[in-house]
Amino acid sequence: MTHENFEPRIIAFLCNWCTYTGADLAGTSRLQYPPNVRVVRMMCSGAVDPVYVFKPLLDGADGVLIGGCHPGDCHYQTGNYKTRRRYVALREILKSTGLDDSRIWLRWISASEGQRFAETVTEMVAALKQLGPSPMRVEWAV
Repeated sequence: MTHENFEPRIIAFLCNWCTYTGADLAGTSRLQYPPNVRVVRMMCSGAVDPVYVFKPLLDGADGVLIGGCHPGDCHYQTGNYKTRRRYVALREILKSTGLDDSRIWLRWISASEGQRFAETVTEMVAALKQLGPSPMRVEWAV
């Protein structure tokens, strides 16, 4: 696969109360962003187990986006603080495996920030295109 034909595959774990609702707002507002993302709706970003992040990467996803409520605004009080701690550990583990840690993104996006969600996906697709396909990637059936 040549880089010019490369389209990144992104798995996004989104908090039900904030980022998922922001993504929904982006859709209902007809904001344009790349269709490269597949969304997994979570009740809280704190519920994103590290295995949930590593499994798609091992299966060939080019990137993983974790989206949660802004710190201090978590529906479950402290879920996003737990997420932030896990994110730091996840990136260190990824680096130790030889994979680029910039394949995992964490963004705080509220329910009213549909534009921010669209911009995040656009930025992530551009960054992953620069990085190139995951070394774990196998051509997926369309």
